[in-house]
Amino acid sequence: MREKDRKERVKEADRERLQKLSERQRRKRISTGLGKQRLVAQAEIDRLASMLSIPEETRESSTEIYREAWEKDLIHGRSIEKILAASMYMACRKDNVPRTLDEIENVTMVGRKDIIKTCKLLAKRLDMRLVPASPLEYVSRFCAKLKLERAVEDKARAIINEALRRDITSGRGPTGIAASAIYIAAILCDDRKTQKDVAEATGVTEVTLRVRYKELARELGIKVE
Repeated sequence: MREKDRKERVKEADRERLQKLSERQRRKRISTGLGKQRLVAQAEIDRLASMLSIPEETRESSTEIYREAWEKDLIHGRSIEKILAASMYMACRKDNVPRTLDEIENVTMVGRKDIIKTCKLLAKRLDMRLVPASPLEYVSRFCAKLKLERAVEDKARAIINEALRRDITSGRGPTGIAASAIYIAAILCDDRKTQKDVAEATGVTEVTLRVRYKELARELGIKVE
């Protein structure tokens, strides 16, 4: 073998060795970066779960949804904050934990429209069925916030069940229906709360509350004074 050829082969071997080393280092950096991102995501899920008083089971559901989104490469090119917010809301829906979009928005700073859009994306790509929330899910929690008697809660549930039976809640937000039923029930049970109090406790606007409670009262033939 000529000396020139031998040197060329040595150089080629060196280049291949350096390329392999560079590739290993690149993969190591990527792996380290992904590991750090996952740790950050887990810490954020834990923070959100704490702020929303989410049960351990639901926190784990949120982590699982986020992990599946990661494994299917749905994180790439998208806001991690939006994916996390959607994962938390979807976990709440899955486990029937009544947390409103407004509550998720307040702790994540992700707008409700973005949360809904991302939820739809995840549901489609992860083959999950996003069950619509029922107004009944929010009654106990809202009544507790307003410090209302059990009789008011029972009356509100009766109003909602009748509204559902007559199919007059279609296309209307569940929190608005729940808030309206509670407002009406509180009046009927002589345990009145102002519209402002109910709106603040339930996260709906006073305008929405007025429109919905009048609509419910009219459709159900309830006289509210």
